[in-house]
Amino acid sequence: MRNLSGKKAVITGGTHGMGLAVAKALLDAGAEVLLTGRNPANLDAARAELAGRPAHVMASDSADLGDIDHLAEVVREQFGRLDFLHVNAGLAALQPIAEVTEADYDSAFDLNAKGAFFTVQRLLPLLVDGGSIVFTSSIADESGTAGMGVYSGSKAAMRSFARVLAAELLPRRIRVNVVSPGFIDTPSMGVAGASAAERAEFRSIGDAVTPMHRHGSVEEVASAVLFLGFEATFTTGARFTVDGGLGQQLSA
Repeated sequence: MRNLSGKKAVITGGTHGMGLAVAKALLDAGAEVLLTGRNPANLDAARAELAGRPAHVMASDSADLGDIDHLAEVVREQFGRLDFLHVNAGLAALQPIAEVTEADYDSAFDLNAKGAFFTVQRLLPLLVDGGSIVFTSSIADESGTAGMGVYSGSKAAMRSFARVLAAELLPRRIRVNVVSPGFIDTPSMGVAGASAAERAEFRSIGDAVTPMHRHGSVEEVASAVLFLGFEATFTTGARFTVDGGLGQQLSA
């Protein structure tokens, strides 16, 4: 089992789903964790579930630069330094390009691209030399799937940021990698505002098209994130898929 005692970690978008699973895995390994979210119900639920553990849960909107600046201040005050940053906050709203409004476009890029970029920029002074960053992207960052134009574009931008950051941070020995999940079993099924029926349909589609014929679990994504964050010590600038073979176009 990993021993991350004494490590300080921040997870944006950490109050439910994949982010919360990463937080639990870090805590189980002995790390101290600060996780953020913007949904009040998810914030309360995470505080209750992680009560009594070295976890700090704070409201912070990764699409708001003021909130990002405040997050950096809190990390500086509570941690003093940072060993690991997981940029997980994201939004998936699926719609045909013909139906996308300027507000839809801005919402996706403000969180998935701009928010991710400035979160790293503001927290970099606190990240120790030899630390690591993992972004949560999606297999949509290089696919061409109908209805995912804005989402795919915003995640592709994030992936490009990660590669450039990996190059720029080589002198500080900070590794930067991307985990790109496929269909994962989360409360929202990865689609904001979907109804129960839509989520069920999405699940059926995912199970049918994924070569392993199932959804991944949040724990499987968390294992990949911690591997990239702490064990893949000769890996940087990489994209690691957790998708049951979907992005590899496997067939049996």
